[in-house]
Amino acid sequence: MCGIVGYAGTSSAVADHGALDVLIEGLRRLEYRGYDSAGVAVVADGAIHARKKAGKLVNLENEIAQEPLPESMTGIGHTRWATHGGPSDGNAHPHLADGGKLAMIHNGIIENFAGIKAELLADGVEFLSETDTEVAAALLGKVYAEADGDLTRAMQLAVQRLEGAFTLLAVHQDHPGVVVAARRNSPLVLGLGDGENFLGSDVSGFIDFTRRAVELGQDQIVTITPDSHSITDFDGNPAEGKEFTVDWDAASAEKGGFPSFMEKEIFDQPAAVADTLLGRADAEGRLTLDELRIEPEKLAKITKIVVLACGTSAYAGSVAKYAIESWCRIPVEVELSHEFRYREPIVDKNTLIVSISQSGETMDTLMAVRYAKEQGAKTLSICNTNGSTIPRESDAVLYTHAGPEIAVASTKAFLAQITATYLLGLYLAQLRGNLFSGQIKDILADLAKIPAKIQDILDRSGEIKDLARSMAESKSVLFLGRHVGYPVAMEGALKLKEIAYIHAEGFAAGELKHGPIALIEEGQPVFVVVPSPRGRDSLHSKVVSNIQEVRARGAKTLVIAENGDSAVKDYSEWVFYVPETPTLLMPLLATVPLQIFACELATAKGYDVDQPRNLAKSVTVE
Repeated sequence: MCGIVGYAGTSSAVADHGALDVLIEGLRRLEYRGYDSAGVAVVADGAIHARKKAGKLVNLENEIAQEPLPESMTGIGHTRWATHGGPSDGNAHPHLADGGKLAMIHNGIIENFAGIKAELLADGVEFLSETDTEVAAALLGKVYAEADGDLTRAMQLAVQRLEGAFTLLAVHQDHPGVVVAARRNSPLVLGLGDGENFLGSDVSGFIDFTRRAVELGQDQIVTITPDSHSITDFDGNPAEGKEFTVDWDAASAEKGGFPSFMEKEIFDQPAAVADTLLGRADAEGRLTLDELRIEPEKLAKITKIVVLACGTSAYAGSVAKYAIESWCRIPVEVELSHEFRYREPIVDKNTLIVSISQSGETMDTLMAVRYAKEQGAKTLSICNTNGSTIPRESDAVLYTHAGPEIAVASTKAFLAQITATYLLGLYLAQLRGNLFSGQIKDILADLAKIPAKIQDILDRSGEIKDLARSMAESKSVLFLGRHVGYPVAMEGALKLKEIAYIHAEGFAAGELKHGPIALIEEGQPVFVVVPSPRGRDSLHSKVVSNIQEVRARGAKTLVIAENGDSAVKDYSEWVFYVPETPTLLMPLLATVPLQIFACELATAKGYDVDQPRNLAKSVTVE
């Protein structure tokens, strides 16, 4: 979950920047991965120079301003999401070893650190922090002597003793111009420049300086210098990575005049949906999902689909269940990744595992995918990050094209994920003959209209913001929905929890009388996502009845309904109308007002909506 940057370059006169410039800018772009503390270490004048500080990156920058670092062209930087040890100066990375000659940073969890620490304590090593990272640094410092001062060989020896998930980066004062890194079950990408090379948790760590990147595989070690890079496995055997070009630039990750990344990303959603749809059908209107890489004949024989995801991505999977079962007549189960592999699930060669992860590095989901592959299931990843681990280890991938999502609370990635699941469902229906070609073309045509309809909602966002500001003192908000409105309700509640820190729950509206109605009291705000009155009259009328039930008990009813739905007016304190669209596609519209509401309410409360407390963007530890 932490953010990691490494840099080895030539003189600043050539590169127009030094190591510290690269590290700070990289950490600024990676701070969404964790902001409990930040730190850097550079190699200069034959020594390691480190600074680290608890809190956000600005605290580190202030520390460096007061006590500047020497000019350097080699360094490592870290922004932390605390796991072992609380967020403090002492637990911040980098950690030093080998008498202060070596510095290390780390993302992940080293599961066997306690035993190694006991050995090192017996050898007289002193520890200054509560972290597993300092244990790894001390181990590397110890084996450095055994490796005859070869930092790459020392890293190979050290990681052979480590268990768990980790990315490690190290520099040593005896090796100016060298950064060595190791990767197991944790993200790391290599960036290639001219007279300089980079390492990052993801490409945003070096996107200001290069768009050439290399995917690094599982259990690999990479050594970078200004003019070279080499990759080995943990045993020292030569290995290779896969080079790719980043298809977005640094400007895509800027706020673009919006007060927060979250609001910008909400307003990015018409483009995110449109880009995810782009180029998916041929001239005859047949879907051609070139990235899938699973033979169509095998996909056509699938008898069960299991969606694996966590958090917001799991709600995208819940929407997918309704659409895929309707279009394909295949049973779909939606599983939380962290529960899946611990209950001996039943999967086989005719099961398609669909994993959904914005980052492609979600550890719970990665481990669940690996388990499913071991059971013989076919695996397909829906992901927003090219070159990340889950797509690489899956049999097939369907990339969304939402662009970089910086805010911790997901918005545009969620809508892009839903869009991608619709494409998958239609593709399977095409292969299996569940829908006629004309029906698929009609649904694709409806999907093509969605970006303009989202824009219509965004153009009227002032109505939603006014409501949010008026409710800034609310202590609890409930959300109700039925059919595809149910996962929308859960996602609306999650957004409030994540960024506004208030009690919020999403319920299936049909469950209301089975317990949740006991929560209703005078003035309780209740959002209700109302299904279209067209085609599902009984469902619509039942939800209108739910509105009446909670209002009769004093609730403040806030309704998301389709244009022209006059039936809700008499029972609602506030109504926001979204454009008409087919029922199964409604989540792409109904979600947007709830995102705007959460963002504005949290802003009105004075919170940082981009970096909510205790959270990180990518959950890379179990």
